[in-house]
Amino acid sequence: MELLRTRDVDGVYIATPHAFHAEEAVRCLRAGLPVLCEKPLAANLAQARMLAETSRTLGVFLMEALWTRFLPAYETVGEWLSAGRIGPLRAIQSSFCFNVPFDASTRHFDPHQAGGALLDIGVYNLATAQWALTLANGAAPRLDEVVAEMKPAASGVDAAMTATLRFVGDVHLQFRCGFDAVADNALRLIGERGVITVPEHFWEGTAATLRIGDGPVERVERPFAINGFEGEILEAMACIRAGRHESARMPLDDTLAVTEWSDAIRRHVGLRYPFEQ
Repeated sequence: MELLRTRDVDGVYIATPHAFHAEEAVRCLRAGLPVLCEKPLAANLAQARMLAETSRTLGVFLMEALWTRFLPAYETVGEWLSAGRIGPLRAIQSSFCFNVPFDASTRHFDPHQAGGALLDIGVYNLATAQWALTLANGAAPRLDEVVAEMKPAASGVDAAMTATLRFVGDVHLQFRCGFDAVADNALRLIGERGVITVPEHFWEGTAATLRIGDGPVERVERPFAINGFEGEILEAMACIRAGRHESARMPLDDTLAVTEWSDAIRRHVGLRYPFEQ
């Protein structure tokens, strides 16, 4: 590719279907081109580890483009968690469901494109939980048990996934993601002393509420500066200009942790892609 030989490119944004992320990202990294890659960074943990190792060994920037982590509303939620407003997290609940008509050729349902609800949208349920646990409890605890149920599409991928993840310390994550239903699509962070809620469309949330005990609800409104994607773009630009190969706000270890959880869920339900056979 001519792109890989040019010296006039500051960075590459990869937004192809999930199955192709690893191959395309590693080619860019080996050519010395910084990469901002759409979520999920890779289709499985082996691919994600390979990309992280390549980035770190060569010193070339790599970041998963998980825009939720950079939204203004989540800056406020992060401040609440870091300040211990609701105490240690005890449980996290979320849903991300919308209707997608079945078409085996689309990226949503094609196993050769690593389709399915978990990788396409469930990554938000997992990633926000990992982020919140890290802020509230000091570190994301070790995964102890997975219970999951898949609703298969005709193509064999997950049209919907319902999962409960239990972590060391008896912290639970419960979520449902799917292409088969409509849900409130809210996120609830349940703490020892209170609850934080991103009330609707949590992955692109512009508002959040905080309630301590039975006290009044504190609500913040934090709209996008442009369309919401500016945060991750500005972060990648700042890192590349500073010569950093990794973002402190979206570190590769966070991506690896979430990918490990995703793999554990897929193992539990027996979901494998053709390129993993």
